Amino acid sequence: MSENTHPFETLTPDFVMDAVEAHGFWCDGRTFPLNSYENRVYQIGIEEQQPVIAKFYRPARWSNEQILEEHQFCFELQEQELPVVAPLIHNGESLFEHQGFRFALFPRKGGHAPELDNPDNLFLLGRLMGRIHLAGAASEFKHRPRIDVQSFGYNSVQLISEHFIPMGLKTAYDTLTRDLLAAIEARIAEAGDIRYIRVHGDCHIGNMLWRDEMAHFVDFDDTRMAPAIQDLWMLLSGDRAEQTSQLSEIVDGYNEFGDFRLRELQLIEPLRTLRMLNYAAWIARRWEDPAFPMAFPWFNTERYWSEHILELREQLSALQEPPLALM
Repeated sequence: MSENTHPFETLTPDFVMDAVEAHGFWCDGRTFPLNSYENRVYQIGIEEQQPVIAKFYRPARWSNEQILEEHQFCFELQEQELPVVAPLIHNGESLFEHQGFRFALFPRKGGHAPELDNPDNLFLLGRLMGRIHLAGAASEFKHRPRIDVQSFGYNSVQLISEHFIPMGLKTAYDTLTRDLLAAIEARIAEAGDIRYIRVHGDCHIGNMLWRDEMAHFVDFDDTRMAPAIQDLWMLLSGDRAEQTSQLSEIVDGYNEFGDFRLRELQLIEPLRTLRMLNYAAWIARRWEDPAFPMAFPWFNTERYWSEHILELREQLSALQEPPLALM
């Protein structure tokens, strides 16, 4: 492999099938890449069996211990009969290695994104999240990090400011992000004592498969320690009144099994802002991966950064408004 070759370019169809077959699964020659950027994910046809999903982890992102914590959390949720797609266990193992790549295998599950404009669906999702968080609060991750202001906020801003923001926008970006981070920390301080639990961490509709009148949760790759509201706020959309109505349905369902903490309403806009900052930095950190310029051709243009700054200004205004309240 040359210095300019990205490690993922090694993952040819033959390599992927060799990796799966090395662990006792006989491929039928069919491989189909699925939509994934952080890792590489493939549907693999298996002779006389249902296809499996193979997820090849991005090298050097997570340690083995951190990946196994992801798997263990899924197994715990599965034992509680929660609708999560957990890794397959083969010969007592869920994490495999092949020529320097670590990967896991998952059963294939069909479904579509849930319709979040249906109050009944929001209530059901709230119930499921309440159960997931009840299990998530039973113990802590020892190796996986937290979602916090330092890693998602300050580190992201430093990377963008030093290496990506155009010089003509740098002063505006630096001033704005300084005010944003101060506002985030002030809002977090107002929330008081925050309980960090194991959460999905990336709970948007793309990571839910709706079938049989039930949401099945997939891709716990970003599971971390975080406030419970991290898994709820991404289900909200629309104006303030619409979000208030949606949140009330979710919390009504959540409280059937969990104990929603009202103080965490203070954290919705801080967490939303941290996600926006981290998202830009995530693309920046991965820009040497050939898949990223192809998937995000608009990134790192003057127009992109101008629009990003505008969105962050709107977030600063949102941080200065009262938090959402339940109906």
